[in-house]
Amino acid sequence: MRYAKPETAAEAAGLLAAEPGVTRILAGGTDVMVQLKAGMVEPDLIVDIKHIKGLRDITPEAGGFRIGAAVSGAELGEHAGVRALWPGVVEGFELIGSTQVQGRATMAGNLCNGSPAADAVPGLVAAEAMARIAGPGGSRDCPVADLPQGPGRVALGKGEFITSIFLPARPEWSGDAYLRFIPRTEMDIAVASAAVSLTLDAEGRVTAARVALGAVAPTVLLVGAAADCLIGRTPDAETLAALAAACSAACNPIDDKRGTIAFRTEVAGVLARRATLIAYERAGGRT
Repeated sequence: MRYAKPETAAEAAGLLAAEPGVTRILAGGTDVMVQLKAGMVEPDLIVDIKHIKGLRDITPEAGGFRIGAAVSGAELGEHAGVRALWPGVVEGFELIGSTQVQGRATMAGNLCNGSPAADAVPGLVAAEAMARIAGPGGSRDCPVADLPQGPGRVALGKGEFITSIFLPARPEWSGDAYLRFIPRTEMDIAVASAAVSLTLDAEGRVTAARVALGAVAPTVLLVGAAADCLIGRTPDAETLAALAAACSAACNPIDDKRGTIAFRTEVAGVLARRATLIAYERAGGRT
């Protein structure tokens, strides 16, 4: 196994593209190191991207924030600007692992492990976040929602890796929230989860909405029908019931020891309803 520490994204992409064997990206290492110790993977090349300029930075950009692929959960959680603009994204990311894991884990890594239950991803999808990807042909931007392809699979080509995630600017009267259900009180994998992002008008009616569900399908779901239930309305009981029904109808979960299909389907609607109320309050609405 070879270890490389490139200084530029182009150099890293070149190394990854030229390696015919198994490769792994090392940023936080909270997934890769576990896989190595468990003997789940034997890479021929590990490319450490932490030392590439800008990948550990959080940079204001066009009213939003560009978050480097090697920024840890602890670093993001301490950033007042991101917390104020996208609190739901931050709270989803901060649910991953222990304090020690938070010191290393990255949002890009959570996205790239391809888990349908990844806590960082529903909030990013609800936020309409964009991933910047470096590769042998240069860089490209891709909606985070388009990257998950199934358990353990993401839409990255040979030699490609994520260099940053962009959280866009948002209008006044906007808010977001993320909730999950787990059997324990902390450090567990979501049985079901929901992220909601809203923008309101001056009368408190929803003018824009995105609703994303996690752990209830092979990939994170963006539920347009649930968002449609909110547009032009306030989150009264009737609206929330329709939202929950739309979310449950979109679910396609598995049956396993952590939760049945029926349980996950029901809980996804409940979480979406509760996350909507939190996002609405954060946006300045009054219920």
